[in-house]
Amino acid sequence: MNKRNNKNITGDTTPAQPGITNHAGILERINGVEDLRELKGPDLDLLADDVRKYIIETISQTGGHLSSSLGVVELSIALHYTFNTPMDKIIWDVGHQAYTHKILTGRKEAFKTIRKFGGLSGFPKMNESDFDPYDVGHSSTSLSLAIGEAVGRDMKGANYKVVAVIGDGSMTAGMAFEALNQIGHLNNDIIIILNDNEHSISKNVGALSTYLTRLISGTYYNRFRRATMEFVRKIPRIGEPLYDFLYKVFGSFKGLLVPANLFRDLGLRYFGPVDGHNISELCSLFDRVRKINYGPKLIHVLTQKGRGYRPAEMDPARFHGTGPFDRATGICPGGGRGESYSAIAGKTIANLACKDKKIVAITAAMKLGTGLNEFEMCAPERFFDVGIAEQHAVTFAGALARTGMKPFVAIYSTFLQRAADQLIHDIGIMNLPVRFLIDRAGIVGDDGETHHGLFDIAIIKNIPNFIFLAPSDGEELRDMIHYAASHDTGPVAIRFPRGKTDCGEFSYETARDFRPGRIKRLSRGKDCAIFAVGDMVHVAGEVQDILKKEGVDISVVNILSIKPLDIRGIERVIGETRCFITMENGIRSGGFGEYLLDGIDRELCRKFLFPAAFPDEFVTHGSLPDLFKLYGLDARSIAGKILKARKRF
Repeated sequence: MNKRNNKNITGDTTPAQPGITNHAGILERINGVEDLRELKGPDLDLLADDVRKYIIETISQTGGHLSSSLGVVELSIALHYTFNTPMDKIIWDVGHQAYTHKILTGRKEAFKTIRKFGGLSGFPKMNESDFDPYDVGHSSTSLSLAIGEAVGRDMKGANYKVVAVIGDGSMTAGMAFEALNQIGHLNNDIIIILNDNEHSISKNVGALSTYLTRLISGTYYNRFRRATMEFVRKIPRIGEPLYDFLYKVFGSFKGLLVPANLFRDLGLRYFGPVDGHNISELCSLFDRVRKINYGPKLIHVLTQKGRGYRPAEMDPARFHGTGPFDRATGICPGGGRGESYSAIAGKTIANLACKDKKIVAITAAMKLGTGLNEFEMCAPERFFDVGIAEQHAVTFAGALARTGMKPFVAIYSTFLQRAADQLIHDIGIMNLPVRFLIDRAGIVGDDGETHHGLFDIAIIKNIPNFIFLAPSDGEELRDMIHYAASHDTGPVAIRFPRGKTDCGEFSYETARDFRPGRIKRLSRGKDCAIFAVGDMVHVAGEVQDILKKEGVDISVVNILSIKPLDIRGIERVIGETRCFITMENGIRSGGFGEYLLDGIDRELCRKFLFPAAFPDEFVTHGSLPDLFKLYGLDARSIAGKILKARKRF
């Protein structure tokens, strides 16, 4: 196999066929890993080109995680070519880079359905394929899964390889280091692929490093090393201390030339760095390391995000998770009028920070997604991206608040779950005035179970001292952020959905008066009251329009403040109507509906029809309309349930 140049395929004029069923050249012959392993030499490189084109064609129509997947095409091919999958387990970290993996493992034709309702998940899923040993979607879990798999394998006396693929970004999380600590201690046979796509040490990729990597991963070297160490250890009296000394000598030999010290000190054998786009080198190294049947090994692979597609190479962050785009230009079409909730949050905080030097912004590797790029431009010295470290972000913010600063922590709802203990222990108990902007609250659509933000209400409403708010539009979000900036006596959390608002232009510098603990009554009707949270207020309005045609008068109430709850105002509305329901874009069990029923007078609970919320199960992936309809949370379904249920009143 020859090392191939970075063949950029931007502007490929080959038309994408309906359904995306054309697979050029080599890829046409690949229906599974058995076909892959029949290829020789340059055909593997040609396959990489075909796979890359197919991914770009597909994701340009479906949307998805493009940059990371393009960066590991060659790596994925080399892994399945070298290892005996699915018997050997490949455990992907996060999993949004597993598109090539899916294409090679019998899901080539189904790949055009990726992230669509009823189609392939955008992440590895056990129920999709035997090649997916675990469901994954959050970062930094692969090493813990891998050591657990390896320990279970060894306890059963089984014989297969366990390979964890983890990115350099995921290595910032404490969980990864917790796993590394145990991996080094237990010394099981495990292989870790460190996918470094930041090129922080690319200068080490050279002839000497390549030669040394081949040398110390070779059969003769490892036989000599193992035999020597076993012999030394058996020497009476001095065997153990001499063993420890020689172990350090062998480790230091390579550490003089490559950045192996950290991993060596944790008890791992280090190999690399190696060019992650050279299939020949990858296969050769993987094959040699695979034959070392003892101890944990780490292979350091250097890759490039967005490889082969110029727009993604130039702006990998924008193509990390993208909607459909024009393949020739990389431009995404407009998505309706109005700013996104994330952009409104970012611009509001940036405006406040220009006036208030105590305001600090914190994110966990999601600067663009949470809109905090605006803040960074305004006050870079008060902006902190802590990496994939949500637990640290929350506690760090707590300490900043204790010093008198005003920290805003912007984190997606699904990732804030990882810091539940910190919310309780490091913020709630001490009643520290940290402001949480909980982005992507509720279902998010195509990314599915691991990314829906359905649990934040159930978690945060139960933590004492928290104020918990939910805007239904951009202006309400702005007002709440202004309130949070002025609130210095405890934590404030604001949840808001993914997507754009219907608001026109408005000022970020000024805000309307907002006070927690007050409902906002949008309409009055004697037949049924709807108490809606956040983005469900708009659905409630649609329900009202449908029922009006049926002669049913509806009261729509915008809750705004989940905690404290305006119990008096809610009871007043219920008292004026025959029945009521609750609506929330969250999990039913432990959600807002239960919270409201627990707070109001028992007699009024008799008027309750049903909670409109997601059931006690994990919600699949698909478009928002598909998912709302599937779970009976679209306007027409809710209206029908109200008409049916109100007959008993």
